[in-house]
Amino acid sequence: MRQHISKQSYIEFARGKHIDKRKDTHMRAVLTRVSSASVTIDGEVVGKIGRGFLILLGVGPEDTEVECRALAEKALGLRVFEDENGKMNLGLEAIGGEVLVVSQFTLYGNCRKGRRPSFAGAAGPELGEKLYEQFLADCESLGYPPQHGRFGADMKVESVNDGPVTLILDTDQLLHEPRR
Repeated sequence: MRQHISKQSYIEFARGKHIDKRKDTHMRAVLTRVSSASVTIDGEVVGKIGRGFLILLGVGPEDTEVECRALAEKALGLRVFEDENGKMNLGLEAIGGEVLVVSQFTLYGNCRKGRRPSFAGAAGPELGEKLYEQFLADCESLGYPPQHGRFGADMKVESVNDGPVTLILDTDQLLHEPRR
């Protein structure tokens, strides 16, 4: 069943008042608060953390270093760990947390048609790897040298989710929507 929008809403939409004129290709991350997490490649653990964040990172074809930095700053600045009163009020720094980052182009999986996802909305391998490496560098420059997987590798990711607390972040919301 299709929804109809008002003429005024359509005019505002067409003029770009409520949307970013880019395609739906912003950088995305799924951030999970974990007690521990690791990534294994060919039977070898290549990244392992205790308490902190597991970040699955997806890159779109129009993303730049600006999106990397904005996403890293937002993710690493989140206060989602409980304080002495049981409120999510503490950040990574306060708990001595760690970060594990894993590239995840499947965050761009489009399942609208058929039974097989399309990944056409993801950045190509060259840009994807470049911006994945930039995100790792941004995390390090912000004081959280990340453990990480290997771009393009077949990885086994294990995590002990804490809470669970899982958040979806994207740069379209961070950079292009007005603050409230």
